[in-house]
Amino acid sequence: MSLLADRAPAKVNLTLHVLGRRAGDGYHELESLVAFAGSADRLTLDPDAPLGLTVSGPTAGPAGPTQDNLVLRAARGLAAKVPSLRIGAFHLVKRLPVAAGIGGGSSDAAAGLRLLAYLNGLALDHPAVIAAARETGADVPVCLDPRARMMRGAGEAIGPALGLAPLPAVLINPGVPVPTAPVFKALGLAVGQGLDGAPHPAIAEGLGADALVAALAPARNDLEVPALTVAPVIGEALAALRDQGGCRLARMSGSGATVFALFTDRRAAMRAAATLRAARPGWWVAPTFLR
Repeated sequence: MSLLADRAPAKVNLTLHVLGRRAGDGYHELESLVAFAGSADRLTLDPDAPLGLTVSGPTAGPAGPTQDNLVLRAARGLAAKVPSLRIGAFHLVKRLPVAAGIGGGSSDAAAGLRLLAYLNGLALDHPAVIAAARETGADVPVCLDPRARMMRGAGEAIGPALGLAPLPAVLINPGVPVPTAPVFKALGLAVGQGLDGAPHPAIAEGLGADALVAALAPARNDLEVPALTVAPVIGEALAALRDQGGCRLARMSGSGATVFALFTDRRAAMRAAATLRAARPGWWVAPTFLR
């Protein structure tokens, strides 16, 4: 059988409200509008080979040991739930920055589950696929069907696809990995403690670009301030985006260090990306659409 292939797009938190820290399990309760970028890793599956994973690409090194990769963890989790599951050898071309707040590893794992589901005739909403996604990581379920939607709780509550207008954007990662745990530690919430803040704006299905940007403006990323204490360069990246012509909104994604800006149109985004690449050759800069 020929190779199967899929993209693993970057996940971008257009908003990220932290409601508090749950008393029962200590997880942080979140409310986030998630969208997906054109920028992506690429994953292939050879169904005629034994289970394994090889990794190449510009960010393969920072991706860490192959045996710890979430793609293999997801595949093994699904195999444990589906008797006689057909598996195979994966190859991951890693292009997205690592520990960057854009769910690269989670999206890779979700792509692996999509490939295995296709190979075995399983629907993406099959209970075993959903369970394997949840066990692999909090962001994996929302990446299974990568379309804009609300995510709540600790990632377990996934809303329907919203069909939002594509947003011209630029993503920047300043080359500093930011693990999630230190950012939540800097947020400083005790178990059972809530976090004050305005409620998340309602996001209606099918919003156009102008209405969507207007709805996003009063929202926030509650991890941005604590992330700045861990990696101050995030502030430099945000300032660089806000200085670009046509920038409508700039914000951090996830727990950082990747930041994004929404632009008036594709040309403005492309101009901004070219300017930023020239000024900061060590940064990862990607013009894209979020949808």
